[in-house]
Amino acid sequence: MTDSTTVSTSPWREMEITLMSAREYANGYTDVDVWADFVHDDGAVLRRPAFWDGGQTWRIRFAPPRRGRWTWRSFSTTDDAGLAGQSGVVVCEGETASSNRFYRHGFWRMSPGKRSLIHADGRAAVLVGDTAWALPWRATHEQCRIYAADRRAKGFNAVLLMSVQPDMEARGPRDRTADEGFDVGFEDLPNGHLNQLNPAYFQYLDGLSDILVEHEIVAVWQPVFFGFGWKGLRTAGPVVPPAEYARYCRYLVARYGARPAIFLVGGDGSGREPQVAAGGEEVERWDAYHQPTGIHYRPHIVANAHQDADWLDFQWCQTGHSGEHVPERVADMWRNLPVKAVANGEPTYEHGGRRGRAAGWWQGHEAWCNLCAGGTMGVVYGAGSLWQWAHRGDEPGQSDFFLAPDAGWREALDFEGSKYVGLVSRILDGLPFTDMAPNWEVTLGRRGLLVPGRFFLCYTEEGGPLAIFGDEVPHRYRIVDPRTGEVVSSGIRPQRQQGPREWIPAEWGAPRLYIFCDEFCDE
Repeated sequence: MTDSTTVSTSPWREMEITLMSAREYANGYTDVDVWADFVHDDGAVLRRPAFWDGGQTWRIRFAPPRRGRWTWRSFSTTDDAGLAGQSGVVVCEGETASSNRFYRHGFWRMSPGKRSLIHADGRAAVLVGDTAWALPWRATHEQCRIYAADRRAKGFNAVLLMSVQPDMEARGPRDRTADEGFDVGFEDLPNGHLNQLNPAYFQYLDGLSDILVEHEIVAVWQPVFFGFGWKGLRTAGPVVPPAEYARYCRYLVARYGARPAIFLVGGDGSGREPQVAAGGEEVERWDAYHQPTGIHYRPHIVANAHQDADWLDFQWCQTGHSGEHVPERVADMWRNLPVKAVANGEPTYEHGGRRGRAAGWWQGHEAWCNLCAGGTMGVVYGAGSLWQWAHRGDEPGQSDFFLAPDAGWREALDFEGSKYVGLVSRILDGLPFTDMAPNWEVTLGRRGLLVPGRFFLCYTEEGGPLAIFGDEVPHRYRIVDPRTGEVVSSGIRPQRQQGPREWIPAEWGAPRLYIFCDEFCDE
């Protein structure tokens, strides 16, 4: 890369700068740190880390958050003329027409009240995530395209990923399509270390990530798992030195942080492992876009580690895999202070372990219950055999407790419950629900989420007339079937004739959403 290089791009579009070192390094991943400062004409500065991509190649990825001229200059912890002192200009022009919401509205960040997601331009967002944990090291590009097209069509906008195969004792061919096969991100992970990075692995992962971005699906990057992992064969997360864990978190920010992302620095642990804080602090230090960073917990833990940490944006519980609805978990977490966003990051997997477990509408009911209980960052779905990317239902080496009988990942993609969870984003799209909060005062004993004066959502299992109290609930309403997204009726709150309440008419006998908003688009 030479001085005075000029590149043109559009807001929120990732562009890449390649640097070639002037000398060779024994280990480019560990021996040198490289970064660049991007300075806007108005004086704003964004710092982006570079990542080693094999040999003498380093790359810097940058997505300008607004129009204008950005001048960049590179820096290095070693005296290397190829890595330090390089410079250029990025001209960010007006957005060309794009159907991708993350190019139109910007990346996700936390809301002013810290309870919800919003896009960079302030548009409300709700995470609707899937758990395809093993996709990065088992899926092919062709398979990922099938997966992403299905999930986007259903309404999913995020996917939880183990960025590398985490089990130190897992053995199998280095072949994504073979029984028990998987690709390898770090050659020394079986020894509890993250020093010998495999660039070819991440180059292939770039292609998988590109497919997810194309389909408007945000990758939720979990660096190295702490709990069960893939097969329960000693995960490396709690073993690797915290400094190595932090370095890898920085690498993920460098490689994937200039595209839509969430960073899940704790995965299926207590949240108090030293690696978690080390990783969270490193993400906070290097993520110029302030994309959400948080913790995913094991089921048997109080989910409040690092509650007061500046780097922590959200807390995600999980409720085990026995097929029980436990919205009390997110309700408890919602009350924790200081305020952090909350979600149930892992309900029971559909058909996990046996046919019929947590199947069909169970998943839709679970999603709306968790949302209304305070899990207002979003909802997450999982399917047996999909999360571990099983090639088929009888693939050897997989846990019977988590496999869906007679199904591999492709069959699991079609499980009924996924369509109900995906509809959550479709139903809420475009509505002003930012920082909605549980409310029990404006209805008669029904689950509800309120943004005073702007938005109210009530979910009921059996429908029926709805009593409304007070003036904080907007006047216009829709009644929606959460199983289809169909608006079954709409209207305006009746004038109160006598008494403190108004009744919204509705039939009994089916789950219903009552959505009140005076900002509905004309129907």
